[in-house]
Amino acid sequence: MTYESTVPGELHDPALRAASTVPEPGAVTIVVPTFNESANIRELLHRITESVPSRLPCEVVFVDDSTDDTPEVIRDAARDCPFPVTVLHRDTPVGGLGGAVVEGLRAATSDWIVVMDGDLQHPPALVPELVAAGEREHAGLVVASRYIKGGSRAGLAGGYRIAVSRGATWLTKTLFPRRLRGISDPMSGFFAIRRSAVTADVLKPLGYKILLEMAVRARPRQVTEVPFVFQDRFAGESKSTAKEGVRFLRHLAGLRTASPVARMVVFGLIGATGFLPNLAALWALTAAGMHYLPAEIVANQFGVAWNFLLIEHLCFRDRRQHRRWWDRVGRFALLANADLVLRIPLIALFVGRFGMSVLGATALALVTTFVLRFAGTEALVYLPRKGGRAGNTTAVETGRHSGSRTARRPS
Repeated sequence: MTYESTVPGELHDPALRAASTVPEPGAVTIVVPTFNESANIRELLHRITESVPSRLPCEVVFVDDSTDDTPEVIRDAARDCPFPVTVLHRDTPVGGLGGAVVEGLRAATSDWIVVMDGDLQHPPALVPELVAAGEREHAGLVVASRYIKGGSRAGLAGGYRIAVSRGATWLTKTLFPRRLRGISDPMSGFFAIRRSAVTADVLKPLGYKILLEMAVRARPRQVTEVPFVFQDRFAGESKSTAKEGVRFLRHLAGLRTASPVARMVVFGLIGATGFLPNLAALWALTAAGMHYLPAEIVANQFGVAWNFLLIEHLCFRDRRQHRRWWDRVGRFALLANADLVLRIPLIALFVGRFGMSVLGATALALVTTFVLRFAGTEALVYLPRKGGRAGNTTAVETGRHSGSRTARRPS
């Protein structure tokens, strides 16, 4: 059967023709995260069926967060597919699209995993080339890039989305120059990864930029790229919103502060900004007639609250689940105020016992209490998250070869 693509040029790329001459691996799992994409499912499965050669055993895993009939449409459309199709419907969409991809990685059984969107902006015809390029280059990760020769971002609608995409790409490459070396399109949602090259448990996704998460936290040694033309959406509307943009910025902050040294630097910078609300509150309280000593104590709490809010979101976002918010607030406030109590005896010790100048003793006391406060905050307020995966996922297998795996509902 001959397939005539509905996307101009989709099957005429020289790279795709070259893929047929390269030995291919044992199998590929295509992971497709979906949210209300029912209008795209039949065409997507049709193009996958026609694009992936029979010599490349294939399975498709949909990880679905939909509130419409997408799961039912997938099960119905899968009846015509010559490969297994699994629907993992998540009752709680933890981590957004990135979290859905991680669920798909855990469910995959093949040598290679290809991640792609369900709206057909990622051409299924490129799946064989992604896998073949990985085998050819002995790579652990193959990125479909819009920004190398032969690629295009044509499917991005409007100048605003193009500017946002370009800005996000520049920002991520600036923040992670070493981890993203050799990846021209870290914002791409279309890529192939060896199953042996990634451990799902090390990933902590937030939002839809799962490739960035993988590259920073678990980048394989060898990475290669394949050009692709970003297509127009087949049906439906884009899920990109201002809310997703905010989640992306929070995700960047979490990745950038993943190491203890980076967290300490950010912790110190946040502490420095805390002087602003502290001084503003002190001015307001004394102007209202309060004595400066109690005003100092009250104003310090404004700085503590400011620091807590920023540290919660910029330093320890992925560790907040270990304690309830009121417990974290109480412990953080206790440590922050203990810093004031400890600093004065330390200054007296440095001056009286070691003969230091007042300025030198004060500076050393500030550094000492800062290090102690950071260590105490990390250990006593934000202990590493424990426990298993959150959420409830229902897995249902359908398609012609559904007997190869068992439908399950994790407890």
